[in-house]
Amino acid sequence: MKKQYVFFCLILATSLLISIQGKAQINETVFHTNYKIDPKKKGNLYIQLDNLSFFKDNEFDGSTQKGYSLPGLWLKPKLIYYPLKNIKIEAGAYLLKYWGANKYPSGMPYAGLPSWNTDQYQHGFHALPFFRAQIALSKQVNLVLGDIYGGADHNLIEPLYNPERNLTADPEAGLQLLYNSRFVKLDAWVNWESFIFQDSPHQEAFTFGISARAKINKPKSKFHIYVPVQIIMQHKGGEIDTITTSSVQTWANLAGGLGATYNINYGVLKRINLELMAAYFSQQAGDKLPFDKGHGFYPKVTVDVYDFRIKAAYWKCKDFITLMGNPFFGAVSVSYPGMTFKDPSLFYVGAEYCRTFGKDFALGIDIDLFAQSGTTAFEPGKSSVKESSALSFSAGVYFRMTPSLLLKKFGKE
Repeated sequence: MKKQYVFFCLILATSLLISIQGKAQINETVFHTNYKIDPKKKGNLYIQLDNLSFFKDNEFDGSTQKGYSLPGLWLKPKLIYYPLKNIKIEAGAYLLKYWGANKYPSGMPYAGLPSWNTDQYQHGFHALPFFRAQIALSKQVNLVLGDIYGGADHNLIEPLYNPERNLTADPEAGLQLLYNSRFVKLDAWVNWESFIFQDSPHQEAFTFGISARAKINKPKSKFHIYVPVQIIMQHKGGEIDTITTSSVQTWANLAGGLGATYNINYGVLKRINLELMAAYFSQQAGDKLPFDKGHGFYPKVTVDVYDFRIKAAYWKCKDFITLMGNPFFGAVSVSYPGMTFKDPSLFYVGAEYCRTFGKDFALGIDIDLFAQSGTTAFEPGKSSVKESSALSFSAGVYFRMTPSLLLKKFGKE
């Protein structure tokens, strides 16, 4: 535990010594990618280096998940071309590097920190091609093909999406529809994770998602009220593979509720946000997961004070399995396959600091504590055991940069 307290003190001291020009929104400022197309860039060809460097330490207690560290970076060097006022084309590569790692397992999509279960590997970096074609059909509607705007851009709650995937997961690829109007903001996508050929020995796999928000009034109003609805569905199957048993699995996570933001903007107090969310899990096809249905309750409050964001949330669930979320928000163990928990609950608190340097550079620091209540654990073939309460700690430092250089402007001089 000594390393835990040393790293905690280091992060806290760093955040207190930083200059005061911050924004306190890591998801929105560090992990987020702006998808809007600027019509003035028609005919322009750019080269861009999109990079996220990170150091994250997870000191986990209890049986839900073992702790680990993530020191590394990802790079997306790419060319960006605007052939028309409403079209953007991006082409390049995605490179993931963990400091101290020389070989990376291949042959699988990285959804998080992968396990090594293949004899195929890559040297130096985990590398993938990157290509995105985007069309602005109107001021409100954008269509994206290829590598879509994923991760934090989906704006999902932690029980449905683990923010750590912004560091570890491959870019999502498939089809995406983005819509943003006065009353509704919608993100609908398909992330195609496993393609199959005729008689493939593995299954086709994809994720379908919807992240929508009905805006009762303007987001910049003194009191902003909204209704979030979120859906994640994962499917494994296929009609042309060679799988004959358990050939179809379909699972779903759903969440919905009510959110309110009080935009104070007075002195050091900027805003207060409250969300009351209910979550649901369903195993719609197959029997590989231990539960068929489950649910959870997730109230969360954030307060932006000065350049810091303070977070607090409570989570209580029954038979809930998170498909892409933080494992602490589920009733199954990641580290001990087959272990389940009876009605687990936790209290979560955290703090963020974020500072921007111009429009292309952003620094983020966060600290999170997860206090899990005692519960009953069940292991396959064994009697139930009492699981004690556990306190887990996570802290990270992130630096995002997206500098670009204009190479050529095509068209009339």
